[in-house]
Parts: sequence; C-alpha cells; structure tokens
Amino acid sequence: MSELDVTILAETPKDAQAIERLHERTFGPGRFVLSAYRLREHVDHLLDLSFTARIGTLLVGSVRQLPISIGDTPALMLGPLTVEPPFRKRGVGRMLLDRSLQDAKAKGHRLVVLVGDEPYYSRVGFKVIPKGRATMPGPVDYSRLLVAELVEGAFEGVSGEIRPDWSKAR
Repeated sequence: MSELDVTILAETPKDAQAIERLHERTFGPGRFVLSAYRLREHVDHLLDLSFTARIGTLLVGSVRQLPISIGDTPALMLGPLTVEPPFRKRGVGRMLLDRSLQDAKAKGHRLVVLVGDEPYYSRVGFKVIPKGRATMPGPVDYSRLLVAELVEGAFEGVSGEIRPDWSKAR
C-alpha cells in the first residue's frame, strides 16, 4: 500500500458534527451505555488535546481527551480514538495517539487513562491498572482499564474513583 499523506490537527468546534458522524459509523448507538461515555456526559473534552486526522479535507480519524480525576489526582481520559475503516492498520491511529500524548505531556499532564485493548495501547506505554486501584461508574471490564504515566512514577500511590473533573463541568 502507498504511504498516506495524513495531517494531524487540533480539533476545532467546526469538527464536531463530522466527528459525531464518524463515532456513529464506527461505534454505533451502543456507545452511549459504555462507562467511558458516562464520564463524558457533563464535562467537555479538551480541544487543545483532541485531534483530527485528515487526508486532504477528508476527516479519517479522531482522538479526544477529557479532564478527569482518579481519587484526588488530576488525569486525562483518552478516547474515543477512531479511524475510518478503510484507513485502519495504516498508522493513522498511532499518529493520533502519539500527538495526543506528546501534547498532554508538554502541557504538564502526568497521567492518562482509557478503556481499551492492552495489546494495542501498550505500544505507546499503557498498562493495565492493578485490580482495585481505580473504579469507574457503570459496568467496566477492569482488564481493559489502562493507564499511561507521562511522568515516570506519576501513578504511584494513586487510587480511587475515576470521575469527571467537575471544575470543568458545563
């Protein structure tokens, strides 16, 4: 396959409808019952840490990050990360991940959590959160609850309920 000419850009408010349609196509209506979506109900994602992938003017992927807390510790929740099916397995998701984590670290964030497949996300530093260290609202498969330390040792001593950062509530 040929190399894709992908541009990663910070999400803007004008991207919202196209991203929502992408989420509809890739995740379907069942996405709203997932625990991670429960955290997104009252707090908006951070536009400066959320990105789109484009080929020309075509939006082919998106990643978002939400301000959360784990107990009393500030963190980010990464997701959803999605790429249009014809462009998967071509490095687009990895480009979005790399940019979102790089910018989060540059802006002083220390921890990022997500619910996802460890084999995929471990390539960028995510590890399973030890059982009992963190809880989420609603049902969650805790073997898929992952954390990445953007600063070495940032997860030491951190535990508690994962919840939205209410200081950023709409």
